[in-house]
Amino acid sequence: MAQLLDGAGKLGWVLLKAVLRFVFMFFNNGVAIPSYCLYLLLLQPLRIWDSSTFWHIEGIMFKWLLAMVSSWGWIAGYTVTEWGDDVRPISEEEAMVIVNHQSTGDVCTLMMCLQDKGTVVRKMMWLMDHVFKYTNFGLVSLIHGDFFIRQGKAHRDKQLVYLKDHLEKYYHSRDRKWIVLFPEGGFLRKRRETSQLFAKKNSLPHLTHVTLPRLGASHVILKTLAAQQENGSVGSDTGIPNQTANKRRSLQWVIDVTIGYPKARPMDIQTWIFGYRPPTVTHVHYRMYPIKEVPVEPEALTDWLYQRFVEKEELLAHFYDTGSFPPPEGQMQAISRQMTLDPVWLCFIQSLAFASGYMWYSVLQYLYCCLF
Repeated sequence: MAQLLDGAGKLGWVLLKAVLRFVFMFFNNGVAIPSYCLYLLLLQPLRIWDSSTFWHIEGIMFKWLLAMVSSWGWIAGYTVTEWGDDVRPISEEEAMVIVNHQSTGDVCTLMMCLQDKGTVVRKMMWLMDHVFKYTNFGLVSLIHGDFFIRQGKAHRDKQLVYLKDHLEKYYHSRDRKWIVLFPEGGFLRKRRETSQLFAKKNSLPHLTHVTLPRLGASHVILKTLAAQQENGSVGSDTGIPNQTANKRRSLQWVIDVTIGYPKARPMDIQTWIFGYRPPTVTHVHYRMYPIKEVPVEPEALTDWLYQRFVEKEELLAHFYDTGSFPPPEGQMQAISRQMTLDPVWLCFIQSLAFASGYMWYSVLQYLYCCLF
């Protein structure tokens, strides 16, 4: 009986905490997202007069919004430990970021772990499934200039044309630096069986923790944003006049990001909202490749991407067996880094969001009273 009462008490606390978190996040979204939109509406004359300053301000507010999402996980004890290469020194250089995709929580994890990477968050562009357009954050991503891609053979060719046009129109004009995509084209649990059947049919590696990546979006990004070389690879503009200006016009790196969850249990967006899982550390591994090492021809790029995901499979197999990622080649021990967020900064941003919401409510109420 005592155990039953104890279990009921714990369940009651979990449910109460979930309800309180949901109410807080509902109001958090209710004040932050409309305030973001109204501030940008007010700044439209600046967009015409000085678009670079407009998008600079928009990027700062975009980073704050992503920090709010990060804070939802942070206060629930969901943190990130980083492994592999330190990507902070290249935060001001242009890069394509390829990430394995297990659940909706992958996006939240990236929102958190990139917060301390300089200006990356406010200057990044996301490629995500079109269903995200209809979430609470869809309007923000649409304004920011992210690209929503529709999956399926029926849409594939047309979507790649749209992606190319989108990159040419928005990537440089809004001073974007990092472009983030999930080459697997869907969640692991949904694509694993199909990927394994395809691998078996084509004598490709059998993968369990990741799936074989798709070529389309990666190829379009490299062809559109990277300087072309005669040998079929892409280059970094090094050694040519006006290097600084050219460097901004082409990719310099491909960053391979591997996300690992303890016991292979991915976090999803519901967990971040309701916080019903105990405090959890998500592990993120980085590996950087200079763009000159990346082939751009379709067949060679396909092989290169397959090799990256075979490496991800090995990384995750080691992680699930040992609880840590393996050390880099030539080193005896892997070194991890605990990613941290400043709680004072998070409190400041949340306070600013609620203050902005109150201000805009007062302004709109005043205007309504004046007009009607």
